[in-house]
Order: sequence, then structure tokens, then C-alpha cells
Amino acid sequence: MRQIGQVGFMDKPVPRPGPLDAVVKTTAALICTSDSHTVRGGIGPRENLTLGHEGVGVVHEVGEEVKGFRPGDRVLSGAITPDWGDLASQNGHPSQSGGPLGGFKFANSKDGVFAEYFHVNEADANLAKIPDDVPDEMAVYCADMLSTGFMGAENGHIPIGGTVAVLAQGPVGLMATAGARLRGAGLVIGVESVPGRQRLAREYGADEIVDFTEEDVVERVLDLTQGQGVDTAIEALGADATFQSAIRITKPGGTVSNTGYYGEGEFVRIPRVEWGVGMADKTITTGLCPGGRLRMERLLRILQGRRLDPTPMTTHTFRFEEMERAFEISDKKIEDMVKVLITFP
Repeated sequence: MRQIGQVGFMDKPVPRPGPLDAVVKTTAALICTSDSHTVRGGIGPRENLTLGHEGVGVVHEVGEEVKGFRPGDRVLSGAITPDWGDLASQNGHPSQSGGPLGGFKFANSKDGVFAEYFHVNEADANLAKIPDDVPDEMAVYCADMLSTGFMGAENGHIPIGGTVAVLAQGPVGLMATAGARLRGAGLVIGVESVPGRQRLAREYGADEIVDFTEEDVVERVLDLTQGQGVDTAIEALGADATFQSAIRITKPGGTVSNTGYYGEGEFVRIPRVEWGVGMADKTITTGLCPGGRLRMERLLRILQGRRLDPTPMTTHTFRFEEMERAFEISDKKIEDMVKVLITFP
């Protein structure tokens, strides 16, 4: 990101690790819609900032205090790399790490992973070794998509056999759908209009699909739940209208779990009546993609046990030198794009 609205290649020196840090030689990365939000100014002006926060690779160099990793190790870094000594981390919110986006360092407060090498702070806490039987193009999904999507299900307090609606079936929504099924939901409703994403939603566990271009989402979800509404609504888009629908379809005492990145607008609105004029016991949970070694190891275990395969979401693959074209396809969401994978030499 050269500046707001402009991207391109540039040369930078290979980073060096501090005593607790590591430098990773990138082998694979994924482009995220958050990268587009950043380029448009979603987190404010940035100049000459390397984008990308979903990456895997091979350890190139470690600091003298790093104990668990050595050059040559295949590793995954979470998109969120907290400072684990921060007071926010000690208070039970490690992904925050001070400030609302404190643990979101890549392509925010430091250079990201769309480079031949990237730096990881506190390597022993923020890196995870990739099992030999999990390929890079699968492991890289743990950095953000699995972690964020599963967070939506986890924060949704889904009861076993409960009802869940996932609003938007992009990559995060698809993994929220998969996470809802893994958490024991009895009915999973996916809200999506794009045929290819509808198909993937069914593959990942959606029992019903609601197409918002053909029917009223609120009416249809209420019909599917005999007028009760869902136990959990997961907002996976980051749009005011979608957030309002999530409030409307959630039953009294239910949970609205937000994973969306609201890159535009000053406010999101809560429908007053459907919120029970403030007294419907509807809980709204939010979260920043959980990071850390323990989280990444657990997600890798899901892949290693073949309980989930995220790679069908990869609709496009480009080499690193084709990055500008790859970013354009991801940014404009053309050619039926779901997720774009970047491979490195």
C-alpha cells in the first residue's frame, strides 16, 4: 500500500529479528477483504505499508532468546500477533493487546506478509509448527479464516441442537458455518446470493440457504424457526443492513455474534423494537480474530484430523510476481472469486 487507494511493488530490506522474534521466508499467503478495507483507508492513512496478514513459510532467522523454533521449521503465524505481556492480554483479551486493534499488527502497525520475508514478534507465543501432513495451501487458512469464522461460532454461545443463521457466506462466513456445525448446531441457515458460495455453504454444513435477492431474510428465517428466531445470528459481512437483520432474526435471550469488519460509515444501528427496546436479553458479542500459538495449534489439529478442508474456497492461485493482478481480482470480487492464494518461490 503506497498510500490510500494505491498499491504496487517496492523493495525493502530483509527484516531482522529482535531477541524474542523470528523472520519467516514466505511460501504461501492469502488475500483478505480486510486488505481492501485498509487500502481504502479503513484504519486510516498508511504509506509504503506491506499488506497481508495470512501467511505461512519457513523460519529464516530467530532471535537469541527464541526457544521453540529454528531456521528451516515450517511455520504458521496467526493474523493477530499480540504482545503477550500487554495488560489487555493479561486481562483475558489477548488478541486486543492494547487498543481496539492492538494485536492486529500485520498491515496495520507493521509490515505484513505480502513479501518474500516477514517479521513475527514474540515467536514462541505467535508461531506454530505445521505438521508434515498439512500442506501450506491448507495451513494458511488457519491464520485468519478458520480462526475468525470459528470465533463467530464460539462467541455465539451455540447450544447443542440450537438454531444458527450465518449472514454472508464469504470465507469467514463459510468457516462460521463450518464452526456452527462443529459446535453442534441442529439447524444452520446460510444467507447468501452467489451460487458458488451457496454451494460451498452447503458443503460446510448449511441446512438451508436464504437468498436475500429473492426473499426477505427476516421473514424467511422466522419461518424456518417457527416464528421464534435463531439462538445465534453470526454477522460475517460488516454492513449496517446485515447487522440490523441479525438483530431482527435473533430470538429473545439469543446472541448476535459479530465477525464483520465495518470499513465504512460512522455508526451501525440497532433496530429498537426488535431489540426489545433494550430489554430483550439479546447479547451482542464482538471479537478480533484470535491469534497465538495455542490457537493455531488447535486449528492445525482440525486440519490434520481431516475434520475440515478449507481449500475448496481457493478459487484463484497466483505467483507472487502476479500480485497486482491477484489483488485486483480479490478487491473487485470478479471471476467468481472466493479466496485468492499467493505462492512464493
